[in-house]
Amino acid sequence: MVSAVQPKRIAMDPPQFWIRFFLAALVTWRVCHLLAAEDGPGDVVARLRMWLGESRFGQLIDCFGCLSVWVAIPFAFFVSEGPLNLVMTWLALSGAALLLERMSPQPVVIERIPESSTGDLRQ
Repeated sequence: MVSAVQPKRIAMDPPQFWIRFFLAALVTWRVCHLLAAEDGPGDVVARLRMWLGESRFGQLIDCFGCLSVWVAIPFAFFVSEGPLNLVMTWLALSGAALLLERMSPQPVVIERIPESSTGDLRQ
């Protein structure tokens, strides 16, 4: 008689889960922020956004909340075990990234002050 030996499944301990979740939430936020709000190194992301224009993908990349839903998918696989946990983790990562985005302050815009003809700043 042949008995089917099932491999013993080792559950992730809670500290490991929370470390993975925290890292995945930060990475989800970082990737979404890079794609939605930054120019990227060498303006690569800005050029990508211009190339996508008003297409469906262009609209997706302009919306942080929409983007976080899709970016969170691969990171949910990194964190979760099992299909139900995968769906819950996916949505939680998207929500965490959105909360991080809403908590961050508006960017500081630095503009060059036009030089006066005399060089006197008191004008």
